[in-house]
This record gives sequence, C-alpha cells and structure tokens, in this order.
Amino acid sequence: MSDAFREAVIDLDAVTANVRRLRQLVGTPHAMAVVKANAYGHGALECARAALAGGADWLGVAEIAEALQLRASGIDAPVLAWLHDPDADFAEAVESGIDLGISSLAQLEAAAAAGTPERPAFVQLKLETGLSRNGIPASVWEIAVARARELEETGALVVRGLFSHLSNASPEDDRAAIAVFTRGVEQAEEAGLRPQVRHIAASAAALSLPESRFDLVRLGLAIYGLSPFGPESASELGLRPAMTLRGQVAAVRRVPAGTGVSYDYTYRTSAETTLVLVPIGYAEGIPRHASGRGPVWIGGERYRIAGRVAMDQFVVDVGDAEVAVGDEVVLFGDPATGVPGADDWAAAADTISYEIVTRLGGRLRRSFRGGAA
Repeated sequence: MSDAFREAVIDLDAVTANVRRLRQLVGTPHAMAVVKANAYGHGALECARAALAGGADWLGVAEIAEALQLRASGIDAPVLAWLHDPDADFAEAVESGIDLGISSLAQLEAAAAAGTPERPAFVQLKLETGLSRNGIPASVWEIAVARARELEETGALVVRGLFSHLSNASPEDDRAAIAVFTRGVEQAEEAGLRPQVRHIAASAAALSLPESRFDLVRLGLAIYGLSPFGPESASELGLRPAMTLRGQVAAVRRVPAGTGVSYDYTYRTSAETTLVLVPIGYAEGIPRHASGRGPVWIGGERYRIAGRVAMDQFVVDVGDAEVAVGDEVVLFGDPATGVPGADDWAAAADTISYEIVTRLGGRLRRSFRGGAA
C-alpha cells in the first residue's frame, strides 16, 4: 500500500511559523502550545518540537499520561496537565516535573502529598470563572489559596500559576469572566502566592481580546493554522494550515443515468457519468454527517461526495473528467493552494474545524514534512 492511500501529511514548518506569527500578534512574555489529543490530530511529539522551535516556552495537555509521553521522548520544556482521574496518583508527574492543574481542594492535598522539599509538586490553581466545568469554585477560593500558601511553606509544592478558561460566548461574557479571574488573582496574591504565570486566554481570546492575555496565552487550534473564529480566516491572520488529508482513487467506473450510489441511494446519477471510489470513511474519522456535502479535490477540480459516507470509503461523481486509479484525492489542506479547507468540511458536517482534524484516526497514516521530521 502506498503512503498516500490514506494519509494525513503534517507540515511541521507551518506549525513553527504559525507559533512565531502568533507570538508576534499577542506579545505576551510566555506562550503555551496546546498539544493535547495528539496535537489536535497532528502528532503530539512532532508538533511539540515544532512549536518550541517557533518560540513556545510551555506545552499544554489534558492528561498526565500525555505529558509523560512527551517527557519519555526527551522534551524537558514546562508542561501543564489539567484534567485528572479522581483517583490519579500524582507521584510520577511530580517526579517528572510536570505542572498539575488543580481544580479542587482534594487535588491540592494530593499534589502536596506527592511532593517533597527536595522535589516539590509544581501546581497551577484553576479558578472557576463561569464556564461551569472543572475549577475551584469562587466560594472556596479563600480557603484554597490560604491552604496552598501553607503547603508552599512546608516545601511540598510550589504554586507556579493561576488559570481559567473562557466560554467564547460573547466579548461581554468573556470580559465578565476576566473580571472574575482578576479578583481571584488578587485574592491569591493577598494570601501570599506569587505565581509565575497567569492565563485565561486560548487562541480566540488571545487574538481578539488583549485584556485576556495576562502573562501567558494557550495557543491551540491556531498553531495548526486554523482560525478559531469566523470573522477572519487563517490566511488573514497570517497562519498556514499544517494538515493535508489525502488519498488515492481506488476504482473508476462509467455508469448510466439513474444509477444509485452508496447506501440508501440518497444520490442517483442524473446523466451518464464517471464515479470514483475513495478508500477513506468514517472509520478514519470522516464525518458521516458530511454525506452528499463533503468537498474533495481531484485533478485540479472540486467535487462533492455523492451519497453516503461509508465505514471504509465514499464515492465522488466526476462527470466526464478524466480520472484514473491512483490519482490523488485531497479532502482538505491549505485553501491557498485551491483545495478545500478543514473549515469547508466543518461546514459540510455542521461542526467545527477542531473536531474535523482531531477525530482523524483509524487506519490513517500520518507523515511529517519539515521541522524535525
């Protein structure tokens, strides 16, 4: 099987350039490259290295296991992990110098129990500011920051950061959350905490709300060259999509008018035409919701999927175009080259580009270009 049969090609130089561009735009002292969920489907280790080369000085993941994988691969940059199993053992994370996002008093005590004066637990307190997910509720901030200061004095832990997350519901909602976060920061400082970093902004707020930037911004989707909001495209922000999803034509057949295509015959040919088979389906993460709408590029022309996306394949009606087995099919990539973008697939599936790139898996091969590849 050739590499391009089902392949996501990741341009690591694009990741590096995107981080460099974002650092220029936001101007904060620190920038965290978020590489959780296998770097939004792009390859965590490879993208972490590329992001650090572009000027990121922190890495962010959801789970400790993700952080430990980075450490095992030789990455020694600061890493924050913020979503924990209720029964998580923090000992290995502390031993590996991983910052722990703390969302409860119980997690604070567990982190301290794993630390020693010789190797303290590095923690960052997450303050709940309105998103209603994880985070220390405002009702116990006073208790939490006081206890954190006590534990610092024992040498068991060091509070390296305070952080929260925004809803992106509206600028007004985000500004309200920023105000709540600011009060929490002041409360922590009054208790004697002196965090190195304070952060609440992910890509969208970092680019659109200067007051959200504080010391550090968490850059996720944008470092992969996708826009986190609608008004401006990635190219308008000076970013380049890092992923190209491509395959090859596996079969070509000429059929008469009225031919049914794929399950349920939701598509029938309107005239004699050529149908081509693309061996990528929802087992690889292609959304079935994009049936009949997902765009593809074949031979320099754009087409749409004909009929249902199946588990392993989908069909494209190319009319009278000359297409042969083995021809390249691009599902999405950099729109500047004429191919569809991940945003086009998001529109076709009534979702967001985050999901389109992150869900890719199954038998799909990832290959890397540029950077440390």
